[in-house]
Amino acid sequence: MVEEMDELLTVSEVARRLRVDDTTVRRWIKSGVLEAITLPHKGKRQAYRVKKST
Repeated sequence: MVEEMDELLTVSEVARRLRVDDTTVRRWIKSGVLEAITLPHKGKRQAYRVKKST
C-alpha cells in the first residue's frame, strides 16, 4: 500500500513538474487529457492523484 502511494502524485506535484498551474492540471483531469484517481473529499475541491508513469 505504501509503495502504491509512492507511485502517485498530487495535483500540485504534477503542476510543479510540468511547470503549469494547479488549475491547469485539474482542467486536464476533468477533460480527460490526464488520467487520475479520484479520492473521497470533504472540502470544496475534488482530490485527485496521478500515477507517476502517466
